[in-house]
This record gives sequence, structure tokens and C-alpha cells, in this order.
Amino acid sequence: MRRGSGIRIEGMVAPMGVMKRVTTVFRAKANKALDRMEDPRETLDYSYQQQLELLQKVRRGVADVATSRKRVELQINQLQQQSDKLDRQARDSLSAGREDLAREALTRKANLQSQLEDLTTQYASLQGEEEKLTQASQRLQTKVDAFRTRKETIKATYTAAEAQTRINEAFTGISEEMGDVGLAIQRAEDKTAQMRARAGAIDELMASGALDDMVSGPHDDIQAELDRMGASHSVDSELARLKAEIGQGSAPRQIEGTQDATSAADDVQPGTAQPASAAADTAQAGDGE
Repeated sequence: MRRGSGIRIEGMVAPMGVMKRVTTVFRAKANKALDRMEDPRETLDYSYQQQLELLQKVRRGVADVATSRKRVELQINQLQQQSDKLDRQARDSLSAGREDLAREALTRKANLQSQLEDLTTQYASLQGEEEKLTQASQRLQTKVDAFRTRKETIKATYTAAEAQTRINEAFTGISEEMGDVGLAIQRAEDKTAQMRARAGAIDELMASGALDDMVSGPHDDIQAELDRMGASHSVDSELARLKAEIGQGSAPRQIEGTQDATSAADDVQPGTAQPASAAADTAQAGDGE
């Protein structure tokens, strides 16, 4: 495969178009994250600090040029003094009749004049550079002062707008914090409703006995019926025992007709199951038929 046609990733070659798209998406997401993190006030303060540093560099440049200019000025003064001295020496030599010494003094003075011309040219150049830097420093100082005023105004406006936005969001309940509180309340209400429904379901299961069956094991209808019959027989036995105890503890009262019933029992003939009066009634009934 030709080089430069793609990027090899784990045995595969990713097309350059895909890599460009990934890079674009990454940059877009990074830019969005930076926008959320960026505070305009901090950016303005940083820009102001950068301008102050630039102004400081310009001022240092002005100071350096001024120092160089002053050094050249000192050299010019020294050479000028030497030139004046050689001029006097040449005059004194001529007065003394020493033309040769006067010629030597004038020759040296000519060399100094050449150096003075070069230094004067350099001095003029440095002076012009110093003036330019001084003017640039003054203009930059004016811009920095204006930027500082504007920066403070923008910061104050942004702070006021931010505070107003937070207050409005708090009142309308659309802020992130209020949204979190609303979601927490909604979740609490949902959980409360769920717990109430679960409690009601458990109550119904307990009332129907289904919960006991789920705890004890599978439901057996036959065994349940036998258990109910055993319980009913036990109740009947207990009831009979109570009746027997009550009958033995107190004699029954004699009611009307009891005596007639006793005498009727005495009239029963031996070997028969009915009394005489009952037999007579039976005979009469047979004649009537």
C-alpha cells in the first residue's frame, strides 16, 4: 500500500477523510468545552496583563536606546575635547616654529573629526529611534489605559448580568440547582408512591393468606380441608363437654305437665311400649276408619 494514503490502526488503514472528520469532531467538542469553562472576566484580565507586559518591554527598549544614545554622546564629547586639544597644540607648535609638530597635531585632529562624524550620525539615528519608541510607548500607554477602563466596565456589566440571570433562574426554577432539586423531589415522590403501593399489596397478600403460603410453602387444599374439619370436631367436643358439666352442676326445673307425664309412664302395661291411654286412642282411631 502506498505511503500517505491512510493511517494504519491495529492492522487497519483508516482513510484520511475519516481522520479529518475525527479531528474536526474532537476540535468542536474541545471548543465547546472551553466555551463552558471560559470566564470573560478572566480573559479580559489576562489580555490586560499581556498589554502591560508589552508596554513594559517598550519602555525597556526606550531606556536601552536612551542609554546607547547617552554613551555615544559621551564619546562625542570626549573626541571633541581631544580635537580641541590637538587644535591648540597645532597653534602652539606653529608659534614655537615647529611646523612638523603642528602637522602631526592636525593629522590626528583630522582622524578624530572622522570619528566624530560617524558618532554624530549614530547619535542622530539613536535619538530618532528613541523619539519613535517614546511616542509608541505613549500611544500604547493610552491604549492600555483605555482598555483597562473598558475592561472594568465589561466586567461590571457581565457580573451584573450574571447575577440577574441567576436571580431570574432561581425565580423561574430553570437553573441547574433548582432543576436538581426538582428532580430530587420528583424522585422522592415516586419512591413514596412506590412504597405505599408495595405496602398496600403486602397488606392484601397477608389478608388473603397468600403471603403465609409463600412463606410456609406450596398450598395443599386437601390438608387445609382436613385441618378445618379437625378444628370443627374439636369445637364440638369442647361444646359437649361444657354442656355435660353444666347439666351435672344444677338439677333441671320441673315444669307444668311433668307430673302427668310421670303418671302416664306408670300406666304403661308390662310388655308394651305404649301406656293404656295411648292404646285406647289407637283403638278408637281404628274403629273410625
